[in-house]
Amino acid sequence: MGWKTRHRSFYYADAPEPADMVLKRSETAVLVVDIQNTYLEPKQDAAENARWEPFFSRMRETVIPNTARLIAQCRADGVEVMFARIACLTADGRDRSLSQKKPGFNYLLLPKDRPDSFIVEALAPLDDEICVLKTTDSALTGTNLRLILTNMGVRNVVVAGIFTDQCISSTVRSLADESFNVIVLEDCCAAGTDELHQQELAILNMIYCHVVRLSELESFWA
Repeated sequence: MGWKTRHRSFYYADAPEPADMVLKRSETAVLVVDIQNTYLEPKQDAAENARWEPFFSRMRETVIPNTARLIAQCRADGVEVMFARIACLTADGRDRSLSQKKPGFNYLLLPKDRPDSFIVEALAPLDDEICVLKTTDSALTGTNLRLILTNMGVRNVVVAGIFTDQCISSTVRSLADESFNVIVLEDCCAAGTDELHQQELAILNMIYCHVVRLSELESFWA
């Protein structure tokens, strides 16, 4: 089963197959979202660490290696590589959005210069690559990324990162609403569980983006 028929939701179960995709390198950017040190840190107790181990394994074995391959190939081919990371501008996080101030998993206090807010070393941006800082789920809502993409003539955005059901979803929806053509790389993304990951891919696919695998992306370049 290829990308044209995978991840069909109720709404698109019988929809016609989409047309072949053609991506001009000069009009395409890769956006790596929130693959930051904080999310790879061990949890505080053994039970919680065990609960998160499937996520950690997917990140180590699939998402980070695949995203590294994506970045390397795009750099070699002249495709713009960009990053977004959660990071506040103040030490106490008073500039954060409400969603990052609420208690629970989404409570995030990541000052921009603290190492746990940095993109993981295996994917670190080069000096001339753009990395926007956000205190929102969407990489567009709380940054000037929309303007940057427009200024650079980008029409297609290839998205990788975490979490599929949170910041990836919010970013993809925002990009789609701004009429960008969005591709989500399913094997360069992860959610807290595989069930959440798969559910969100089906929700996003066909309407907000096309969900494809890294190996399938290679045939789209013009």
